[in-house]
Amino acid sequence: MEKESKREQLLSLLGEMPERHRVEAYTLKIEERESYLVETLILSIHGVEEVPAYFVKPKDTVKKRPVVLFQHSHGGNYVDGKEELLKGAHYLQAPSYAKEFTSKGYSVLAIDHAGFGERRGRTESEIFKEMLLTGKVMWGMMLYESMCAIDYLLSRSDVLPERLAVFGMSMGGLLSWWTAALDERVSVCVDLCAQVDHHTLIETNHLDRHGFYYYVPSLAKHFTAADIQEMIFPRPHLSLVGKHDQLTPAEGVGRIQQTLSQAYQAASLKERYQLIGLHAGHFETAAMRHEATRFLKKWL
Repeated sequence: MEKESKREQLLSLLGEMPERHRVEAYTLKIEERESYLVETLILSIHGVEEVPAYFVKPKDTVKKRPVVLFQHSHGGNYVDGKEELLKGAHYLQAPSYAKEFTSKGYSVLAIDHAGFGERRGRTESEIFKEMLLTGKVMWGMMLYESMCAIDYLLSRSDVLPERLAVFGMSMGGLLSWWTAALDERVSVCVDLCAQVDHHTLIETNHLDRHGFYYYVPSLAKHFTAADIQEMIFPRPHLSLVGKHDQLTPAEGVGRIQQTLSQAYQAASLKERYQLIGLHAGHFETAAMRHEATRFLKKWL
C-alpha cells in the first residue's frame, strides 16, 4: 500500500476529528527569562475547548528560527502538562528543555494535552470513555491537536517552516513519532523512552503499563508500530530507549529497529535513522540528552 493511502487508513482508525481551520492565537503575556522569552498563549483550535500553550524563543533578534514541537510526558502527573517544558521533570535531565533548546538557537512550542495542566479536571478515563461513546478516539484527538499546533507554528513569521522537529519523552515520545508519521511537515523526529510495540504488549501481558489514552480501536488488526514509523521514512528519526524500561519491552523495540533499519539502509540513508539503547530504565540519561541534541544539531 502506498504511504499516502496507509496514512489515510491510519487516520480513519483515529475516530472523528473536527475540520481543520486557521488556528487563532491569543497572547496572554510575554515574560523575559534569563536567556529566553516565554509567550503564554491560548490557541483556538477546534471550537470545543481552547488549548493553553507556551512558545519560547531565544532573546536575540534573529528573524526566523528552526522550531521544536515539544510534546509533554504523562508520568501520572496531570498538573504540569506544558509546564514540563519550562521546569523539567524528575525523570528528565537538567536544564529544562526550554533552556536547552533556546540555547541551541531553536524556538519551542508546547501545548497542554486534554486532561493535563490547565485542561485538567476530568480524568483520563472519563475523557477516553466519553470520546469512545461519541465517535472520537482520545489518541486521535491528541494527534489532531498536535497537527493543529503545527498549523499554528507555520503561520508564525519567526519560524523556518522547513525546519520543524517533534520531540518528547514517554507519552510525548509516542506523540512525536505518531505526529511525524501522520504529518510530513515534520522534518525531524526525536523520541525518548517511547518505542512501544503494541503487539508485544499483547503477547507479554503488558497492556496495563500504558494509560487509556494510547489505545486505538482495531489498530492491531491493521498496523504494527513499525508500519506506522515507516511513514516517517526517509526523514531523520532518532529513538532513545532504556534497555531496562518495562514500558518498552525489548522484543518490541527489536522488531521496530529491524524494520526501520532495513528501510533506511535499503535507501542508503542509514545515517538518518538511529535507535540507541542505553542501560537505563524509564528516564532520560545524560547520554540520551547528548545524543538528542547532537542529532538535532545535525538534522534540524
